[in-house]
Amino acid sequence: MSLSILIIGTGIAGPTLALLLQRASPTHTITLIERAPTLRASGLQLDFKAQGTPIMRKMGLLEAMRAHRVDETGARVVGARGETLAEYGVKNSAKTEGAQSGLTNEIEIMRGDMVRVLYEAGVAERQRLESEGVKGGGLKYVFGASVKEVVQRGQQGVDVTFGDGREERFDLVVGADGQNSRTRKMAFGAEVSAEAFKELGSQVAYFNVPRGNGDGTIARLFFAAKSRAVMVRNGGRPMTQIYMFSQHNMEKIRESYGKSVAEQKAVWTETFKGAGWETDRFLEGMQTADDFYSHQLAQVKLLALYKGRIALVGDAGYCPSVMTGKGTTAAFIGAYVLAGELARQTHDVDAALKSYDEVMKEPVKLAQIIGSNMTLPSSSLAVWFIRNGLWAASTLKIDKLFMNMMPQKKDALEAWPLPEYPELNLVE
Repeated sequence: MSLSILIIGTGIAGPTLALLLQRASPTHTITLIERAPTLRASGLQLDFKAQGTPIMRKMGLLEAMRAHRVDETGARVVGARGETLAEYGVKNSAKTEGAQSGLTNEIEIMRGDMVRVLYEAGVAERQRLESEGVKGGGLKYVFGASVKEVVQRGQQGVDVTFGDGREERFDLVVGADGQNSRTRKMAFGAEVSAEAFKELGSQVAYFNVPRGNGDGTIARLFFAAKSRAVMVRNGGRPMTQIYMFSQHNMEKIRESYGKSVAEQKAVWTETFKGAGWETDRFLEGMQTADDFYSHQLAQVKLLALYKGRIALVGDAGYCPSVMTGKGTTAAFIGAYVLAGELARQTHDVDAALKSYDEVMKEPVKLAQIIGSNMTLPSSSLAVWFIRNGLWAASTLKIDKLFMNMMPQKKDALEAWPLPEYPELNLVE
């Protein structure tokens, strides 16, 4: 059965789902739309692990991902003078299976590179099918497009009104538009969507600045008083990634969301002014950064991942937050399971969506486990204890303190058995 499918969002989950669906049934008509005028191939460093690796291997994309691997050789906690307080190595899943890992994983890749790999694979697959004379179906990207309204029509599908007033009916609509998903709000209602959004008590800003003399292949983490922290990652690149975490000045930061980028930057400058270490350099670089982005750290927790013929995948449906380190892996899993269930039950979309929801309950629960709440030190004395505690932990090879403050890379999600879907017609 051929389906007409609209996917909203061209980040990680959307293009992965589109490619999987295209491989499973070349006669599907798949449309991906993106609000931005072009492919949003920007963003900072991502990683995938556990089930993400076999999924990429099955899709034939693992080596393409490896080709863009960032040269990050570990993580270091630094003091106010840049001195090393603790240092941790790279996780190599082939050599350290079962071991607790640190910030850096074996496959680290810039978000833009990952998006391009997925996009180019989808385009190449479409061209291959056309060259082989496959009739019907197809995959297309539409940029500068948005959805204004959706109306459920039961088994007849979903009537979609686009921002330009155009109307079209689809058998299935998939929201892959991030943790602040507008699709989630349209499908479930504003009240349910807001209730599903669980704040984690921190704000974060991301941007790139020109590489400095001390920036290298070691990621660095700095704790400052007033509940602030900065993480710096370069990986041998011309630009250095900056992550600013704050539990200070929270109301002003929240109020800045929805305002201009310049106004948001002003609030973050106020928040981190005088934080110490190299933060003045980072704040100066932030002023001209064209990729600045800030948001609340949060998780998305819904009772179901679909309503009628509208489904959610990736952060839109089950954002685990950056603090888990499992967002990309969870997005891959969700896209794989949704495509697999649709391929397996292609004549019964409603049954496929129900199965998708059931299968995803366990991996979503496991992906959203956070080792401990990230409470940043508020006073100078607390910072002193943290810094010296980390130094002692590293010196004595006691890693638990540091690991509880960083994304947890090894837990039960890795033991969850990935379902097999031969209907997807993948490499393996």
